[in-house]
Amino acid sequence: MYQPTDLKKGVVCQIDSQPYRVIDYNQKVMGRGGSIVNVKLKNLITGAVIPKTFKGQDKIEPAEVTSKTVQYLYNDGSVFFFMDPNSFEQFELSADLVDEAKNFMKEGDELALQFFDGKVITVEMPKNVYLEVTYTEAVVKGDTTSSVLKDATLETGAVVKVPAFIKVGDIISVDTSTGEYRERKK
Repeated sequence: MYQPTDLKKGVVCQIDSQPYRVIDYNQKVMGRGGSIVNVKLKNLITGAVIPKTFKGQDKIEPAEVTSKTVQYLYNDGSVFFFMDPNSFEQFELSADLVDEAKNFMKEGDELALQFFDGKVITVEMPKNVYLEVTYTEAVVKGDTTSSVLKDATLETGAVVKVPAFIKVGDIISVDTSTGEYRERKK
């Protein structure tokens, strides 16, 4: 069982038979009265975010969430197909379940699927991925300061804001949690 102070960002717990991931944590110390922990929890099945307050003596049940490394095979627009590289077992996931991860997945990429009660609940992407720029506007000569941002289309079809010096064919690093440009691959 977790204590409220164990609920740091990223911890997965179970409330009302549903798995939740802590996305925000704030603790207030109340003098003699102990402490209060305010958290924002994301439901790993529905995606809903809820605020929750715990007092010092509350007990929180950890969620039995397991991860399995899989390889992304392909999609047909509404269904995404993955395969366990060890057992060759295949998984079909709806586009709703794949959510934002579809913007950064290439065929053959390895990533993790999270399971709760034997069902896939989320696709867990690496923190950063390297993708090739397939289209971006050319830079206007003299307008090359690093603060100028432009749209760039990546090989997966995602569009991100990049600095003006990025050109077609460059490989860039993208933060999968925010969808923001990080750096150009050297």
